[in-house]
Order: sequence, then structure tokens, then C-alpha cells
Amino acid sequence: MASLADLSEADAANELMRLARAIAKHDRLYHAEDSPEISDAEYDALVRRNAELEAAFPHLIREDSPSRKVGHQIAASPLGKVSHEVRMMSLDNAFSPEEVAEWLARMRRFLALPDDAPLAITAEDKIDGLSCSLRYENGVLVRAATRGDGQVGEDVTANVAHIPDIPQSLPAGVPEVFEVRGEVYMEKQSFTALNAAQHEVGGKVFANPRNAAAGSLRQKDASVTAKRPLRFWAHGWGAVSALPGATQAEVVAQLKAWGFPVSPLFTRIEGGAEALIAHYNAIGAARPDLPYDIDGVVYKVDRLDWQARLGFVTKAPRWALAHKFPAERAETVVEAIDIQVGRTGKLTPVGRLAPVLVGGVTVTNVTLHNRDEIARLGLRVGDRVVIQRAGDVIPQVVENLTRDEERAAFAFPDHCPECGSEAVAEEGEVDVRCTGGLICPAQRTQRLEHFVSRKALDIEGLGAKTIAQFFALGWLESPADIFRLRARRADILALEGWQDKSVDNLLSAIEAKRAPDAARLLFGLGIRHVGEVTARDLMKNFHELPDLRELAERARSGDSDAISDLTAIDGIGPSVVQALGDFFHEPHNVAVWEDLLTELTPPRYEVKTLESRVAGKTVVFTGKLETMSRDEAKAQAERLGAKAAGSVSAKTDLLVAGPGAGSKLKKAAELGIEVIDEASWAAIVAEAQQ
Repeated sequence: MASLADLSEADAANELMRLARAIAKHDRLYHAEDSPEISDAEYDALVRRNAELEAAFPHLIREDSPSRKVGHQIAASPLGKVSHEVRMMSLDNAFSPEEVAEWLARMRRFLALPDDAPLAITAEDKIDGLSCSLRYENGVLVRAATRGDGQVGEDVTANVAHIPDIPQSLPAGVPEVFEVRGEVYMEKQSFTALNAAQHEVGGKVFANPRNAAAGSLRQKDASVTAKRPLRFWAHGWGAVSALPGATQAEVVAQLKAWGFPVSPLFTRIEGGAEALIAHYNAIGAARPDLPYDIDGVVYKVDRLDWQARLGFVTKAPRWALAHKFPAERAETVVEAIDIQVGRTGKLTPVGRLAPVLVGGVTVTNVTLHNRDEIARLGLRVGDRVVIQRAGDVIPQVVENLTRDEERAAFAFPDHCPECGSEAVAEEGEVDVRCTGGLICPAQRTQRLEHFVSRKALDIEGLGAKTIAQFFALGWLESPADIFRLRARRADILALEGWQDKSVDNLLSAIEAKRAPDAARLLFGLGIRHVGEVTARDLMKNFHELPDLRELAERARSGDSDAISDLTAIDGIGPSVVQALGDFFHEPHNVAVWEDLLTELTPPRYEVKTLESRVAGKTVVFTGKLETMSRDEAKAQAERLGAKAAGSVSAKTDLLVAGPGAGSKLKKAAELGIEVIDEASWAAIVAEAQQ
């Protein structure tokens, strides 16, 4: 990772864009799907790097920056949506005593407190659960909601009725409106018992207690929630008609008096940073013996009037801080290194360990990431290593304690262990990938799903479940086999759930694609770096698939003219040229390709354009399009002879802006680019079609 001093503005902008995509992905996996792929520490590192870059290059902060977001949008949730009257914020993090001391000093400066003036801080363990807001009106629970993206959450009112810790009504005399905020969680022992029961009946086994709690609460069927051992504790509040105290400690005490569980380790401290760190260390020492998972300690300014003065930054209160625990570590021995092939062909090394207990969990596997990571660690079978576990995902190796011992180096494979195809890393990339995508067992079903997907051949009725079923029966080994299914009509009809009409509909849908659009067919092959736009760009220049193959093979052999012809196409760079060459260099892929073309006869690819006032111009679409999808809009532009670009620049001629348009609209205004709405674009399309 480059230091900030070495970064150009362009480099910083590119890294911020990559970080935004990565953080958004992991937010979705954690908040919306309850299936994180990285540890809390790795996620925190991404967020900290993003913050460092934005501090160094503030003019590059985007409207959709991760620093401005909380949680994740819940658009795909089956539950109803709830708008929070008072936004549910997240917390800023600290990872060292020095950062805690600086935060405390910053609070004093902001409040203009003399050095000898007391500043009381509350401290409590930060439980690893799912944030939940409970709204009481006249003492009766009327609504419960998850945090969601902070503004809109999921309605879980029916679900929390089954959590014994949550009162359905409060004692007389409570404020007219009071929203209690806290965490829904699952204790470690209950989590272990739940997973054992799930495993026994073939149900979903959860990765950790937090995911189990989130998955159990966010159920459309509340009867499922009722069977799960969920707990709740309160730590704050949202919208209120009145507060029963002038300090954080007083209100938390009142919550406890109303019947809400609160942290048993909650305390009020006036002794400064040293006292905060002492309490943090005490909680850290008690952590392994606690019945629930925690990942840090939360500090809050006690006086509520001072909280009001301190206010908020973009997505967190100034007056609160989460002091995170470091990753937990242990020593063990690497007993084997296995290579797993992912569904996209990536070869991932996994270390098999002598079992070791880390943070109360027995660890037997560790991710080794890629070939370069093994080389960096000098890792071999038999080495003694230090591993760390931050959060409840597969741990990572921190240090190789025996790298100086004489032992044969690990040889990373140059062929796929699943199918024997070549395994290569593209220039500038660390990941090694199998090149036998269409024949590799580890990738085959996903490749088939991609082949029939809406943007590829779009074969209706041939979904993931059907593909998996036919693949298991040995009927689908390659894309060409899809077009041989007509010979298996009787076999399909004999399967449970299939009737004459459904079988005939499927076979008719398949037969209708025997003369597919060549660009869709090329995209459907799943060649790395060849997306739908790139596939169209290639076919607009080559028209016939055999011509493209011939040039790709020449380019791979080093033919400079072929390389030049390919890279001269707008949007085609060296990575695409290499990917095409690697695909056609692999005999397995060529065999699948040729077999497929015995079943299909794609017509010559021609883009028919209409005369229009946007012909030859560059058009960008932004905001929410209400009458068409973004893909349809780009296809319309192409038919009108225009180029659909993804970003606004000085070369942009026209911006079509729907509701919610943000940074692109602003930039277009700055550059003096013509801006129209979706209705005006529809008029341009209609005019060209007359």
C-alpha cells in the first residue's frame, strides 16, 4: 500500500473508488446477508485507509463515500421498511490508548474545559450483536426495527415479541414516546447448541453468534424467531418526548429500572484516559469468560447537555467512541496446504492446522490468500505459526516462527488441481486462476448459470436449481449439452415436479436460442474481463466469432499486428487481449467452443443504428431511471448511433438525469454539458424511430 506522500491525485481517486466498492460489498455481506467474508480488523483497516485518503485529499470525497454511510440499504429484505425518526448512527473507532487519549483531549477542547475540570465518561463492553430500536408509545411497544442504513430499517415488531428480555409494556409514568436502542444477541452456549441442532436436521449452520442472532431476528416468519434463544440489552435511545435523567448513567439506570437488561460492566469514570484504559484492560481480561461475544469498549460523555453541544459528524456522534480489541492470537503448526478452486477459477491456498483454541473457538483452518502471501511468509508444511482471529471468520497467519529452518519450499501449482488446465496470474495481479472455466468441475455449474442468464443467452426456465439437478444427473457437462436436452424429454418428464407443459416450455425456450446474438454468446462464455459491453465492442469490430478467435490466437503468439488491431478498439486493453488469448490457448476451452458451434449458428453481428440527433455523441445516464433499466437505456443509445459512457468527462455530450442524480449531475453543470430528463430522452428515441 503506497504511502500518502507518494500518491498522486489520480492514484488517490482510483484507490478511493476501489475502497468504496470493497467496503460496500462487505457492508452488504455483513449487514444484509449475515455472511461476512473478512474479519472485523480487516474491515476496520479498509475504513481507516479510506479516512486517511479523504483527510489527505478532501476534494476527492464522493457523495457515496463509505464515510457518509451507516450499515447497508435493505431494499432486498422480505420484511417491511421503517423510517427512523432519529437516525441510528454508528461509532467512530479507536485502536490504541493514544487514540483514546486524543479523543478525550478533543472533547475537552471542544467543551472549553480547564485541565482540572472533571469530565465524566461512561464505559461499557461493546457486545457483538444486531442493532435494534424499540418504540414505546404510552408505555406500549408499538414498533421494533433494525438499523438498516441508519435512516430506514426493517420492521421486526412481531419477531421481538418472542425475546423475553424485551418488555411489551413499561411501568406507569414513562414518557409518552420513548425509543429504546440496544443490541439483539445470542450467548455463546446457546449459539453452540443451536448450531448442533441445525446440523442434525440439515439446516443452516451459522458462522458466529452475531450472524445467528441477525439471521434469527430478520425472519419473515416470526415463528422461526420464537424458536431461537435471542437476548437483548439496552444502551441508548432515539426519539423521546422526555428524558428521565440529565446524564447517560442516569438514563441507563432508568432503563434498567423499567425492566431492560443493560451491560453488567457499565460504569462511570472521571479519572481521565488512564482510568478508561484500565477499565478497558479489565474488560479485555474478563472477555474469554463472558457468556457473550464482545469486540471492544464503548466510551460516552456522560452529561447529556454536553453530548448535545458536541453533536455529530457525518455518521457518528462526536461524544462517543468504540475502543476495539486487538485480534486474538495463538501458536500452532501447519499440517498441510490445500488448494481450493473457487467458482470464478481463483486458486486459494488454505492451511490445515493442528487444532488450537483462539478466543474460545477451536481453529483448524487458516486462509493463506494467494501465492504471494505464501512467499511473503516463507510458509511450508511443518512450520510453526502465529495465527490471529479478529471476529469470527477464517483466521490469518501473522508470523512464521520457523521460516529459517531448512525445509522444502511449497510449490504453488501451475495447473488447476480440479481439471488440469493451466493456472496463470495476469500481469500485475497476485491471484492465480484456472483457465479451463468451461470444463472445470469447480466452476462448471456457475458458468452454465451465467451462460443462460438474462444478459447472455437468456434461456427462460433454466435456472440454478434446474442446472444443478441436470448436472448431478450427468446431463449437462458443457453449454452445448443444453441444446441436446431435447433428446432427454422423456427423462426430464420422469423427474418429480415436471409436467408435459413445463418440459415443452423449457425445450422450446432452448430451441429459440439456436441462432443467438453473437455478442451475447461471447459474453455467456464467461471469459475473464469480457463483460457484456466489451463483448459488444469486440463483435462490432469483428462481426464473426471465428474471426475474433483467429486474431486472439495470433495475439497470444506475440503477433504485433494482431495485438495492435485488438487494442485499437475503444475499451479493449492488454488485460482483455491476454484473457482472450489464454481462453483459446487452452485445448479444453477450444473443444467446448467448437462443440457449441456445432449446435448454434449465430448470425453475423451487425449493429443497426437509426438516424438521430445524438448519433456520434457520448451519452451518460445517471440517477434512477423509472421507465427502463440502465441496460435498456444504453442499448437505446447504441441503436441511435451514440456511445453510452459510465462517467462524465469533457468528452461527454449529453447527460440523461433521473431522480437522485448526484455527483455526475454536478460535474455536468460544471462542464456546461447539456442535461435532459428521462422524458426528453424518450422523445429523442421516438423521433428517431418515426
